[in-house]
Amino acid sequence: MAQINVSDLTFCYEGSFDDIFKDVSFTIDTDWKLGFVGRNGKGKTTFLQLLLGKYEYSGSITTSVLFDYFPYQIQESQMGLCASGFIEDLKPGCEEWRVICELAKLNASADLLYRPFGTLSHGERTKVLLAVLFSGENELLLIDEPTDHLDQEAREVVKSYLREKKGFILVSHDRDLLDACIDHVLVLNRGSIEVVSGNFSSWWEDKARRDHFAKMENEKHLRQIGSMKRAVDRSGRWARKNEASKIGFDPVKEHDRSKGARAYIGAKTKKMQKRVKQYEKRMEREIQAKEGLLTDIEEPAALKIGPLSYRREGLICCRGLSAGYGAECVLQDFSFGLERGERVFLHGKNGCGKSTFLKALLAAGGWPIENAPQILAGELKVGAGAVISYVSQDTSFLRGTIWDFCESRGLDESLFCALLRQLDMERVQFSKDMKDFSEGQKKKVLLAASLMTPAHLYIWDEPLNYVDVFSRMQIEELLLSYQPTMLLVEHDVRFRERVATRVVKID
Repeated sequence: MAQINVSDLTFCYEGSFDDIFKDVSFTIDTDWKLGFVGRNGKGKTTFLQLLLGKYEYSGSITTSVLFDYFPYQIQESQMGLCASGFIEDLKPGCEEWRVICELAKLNASADLLYRPFGTLSHGERTKVLLAVLFSGENELLLIDEPTDHLDQEAREVVKSYLREKKGFILVSHDRDLLDACIDHVLVLNRGSIEVVSGNFSSWWEDKARRDHFAKMENEKHLRQIGSMKRAVDRSGRWARKNEASKIGFDPVKEHDRSKGARAYIGAKTKKMQKRVKQYEKRMEREIQAKEGLLTDIEEPAALKIGPLSYRREGLICCRGLSAGYGAECVLQDFSFGLERGERVFLHGKNGCGKSTFLKALLAAGGWPIENAPQILAGELKVGAGAVISYVSQDTSFLRGTIWDFCESRGLDESLFCALLRQLDMERVQFSKDMKDFSEGQKKKVLLAASLMTPAHLYIWDEPLNYVDVFSRMQIEELLLSYQPTMLLVEHDVRFRERVATRVVKID
C-alpha cells in the first residue's frame, strides 16, 4: 500500500485571478476505492490533471505510484480504426489478451476491438476504454465520470465491474454508482477538503448531522453575542452618564454631595469602563468561535419555476409512430400519451430512439430542430398552442458571454445570473467565454434558461450529465415542489425514483 501526500497545494489557471486550490493538504491511500465529490467548477478534473503532471503548481504532491486516466482522448483519425490497432497508443505496454479478459468482465465480446471505433455506441466505447484502463498493473486509476451518456443497462454493468476493483479515484455525480463502488470519499466542500471512510450516502447523512449541529451552535453564539452587545451598550451609557456627573452639581438637589465625591465618581466610572472592555473581549472571542461554523454548510437555495397550465388534459398524442433519418428507421411503432401534470421518463438502451422521439416531438411543436427526424408512419400531435421549454444533450454550441446568451434567448440578465448563483456558479464565471466553462457549468446554463421560461411542457434530454450531485438534489426538490408537466430522458436512478410519476420503456 502506498500513499499520495498533498501538502500546501495552490493552483490557478494562467490568466485567471481565482485560485482553484489554495494551501490544500490531505493524504489518501492508493488501494482505496475513492469517490471524488464536489460542485461543478470546484476542481475535481483539475486535481486529476495535476496528479498526471499536466500543470505546474505550488506546494507538493508526493507518491510512488504511476497514474492512468479515463477517458482516453480518441483522435479523429482513430475513429475509423479498430481499437485493437491503437490501444498501444492509449496505454503503452497494453496487451490485447488482457483487454479481452476485462471485456468479458464487462459482459462485452472481444469483437468490439475489431470493429471501427466510430461505429460503436457510447456504452460500447466506454467498455472498451475501461477494459484498456484496467488491463495494466500497479497503477492508480483516475476515472472521470464514466457513466455519462450511458443507458441504465450499461450503467449497471459498469457499476458491477467497478465494485470488484480497487485502487482508483472515481469522479462521479451518480449517487447510485458512488454508493455501490466506493469505500472512501474525498469531498471538496465549500471552504475545506475532507477525506472520510464510507460511501456517499453515509457521508451525506453524517454531514446532515454535522450541519444541523453547526446551525444550532451558530444560533447559540448569535444569542450570546446579542446579549453581550446589549450589556456593552448598557454599561457604556452608564459610564458616560457617570463621567458627565463628575464636574458641577446642584447643591439643592444633591445636598449630601461634596467636592470630594469627584474622586469616587472617577473610580466608579473607571470600573464601569473596565467592565465594558471585558464584555468586548468576550464578544470578540464568541465571534471568533462562530467564524467557520457555516463555511461548509450545504443549504442550496430553493429554486423557482413558472409552469403554465394547459387548457386541456392531454398535451401529447402519439400512435404507431415510426421515425428515422433517411432510409434508417430508428423508432418503430411507438404509441404514447402525456397528460397535464405528469413527469414521464423515457427509459431504454442507447440507440433505441429516445432522443429521436423528443426531436420529432419538438419539430411537431414548432421548434426549429436541425436534422429533425422524418415521420415514416403513424401520427404525432402536440396540443395546439402548447409552449415547450427544451434542454438538449448537446452543449457544444455554447459560445460567447452570458450576456450574449441572454440576449439571444430574450432572458433578463440579472434574473438569469441570480439563478445561476442559486445553482452555485461563481460570479467570476460570468465574465468568461462559455466555451471555457466546465461541462457541468454549461449544462447549468441550459437548465437555468429552461427554468426561466414559462412553459406548458418541459422536455429535458439527459439534463443532468456532468451536473454535480448537490445541484441534482436541488433540482429534485424544485420539481417535486412545483410539479411541472415534463418529458425526460435521464439515467440517474435516484433522480428518476424521486421525480417520475411514470416510466415508459422504449424497446
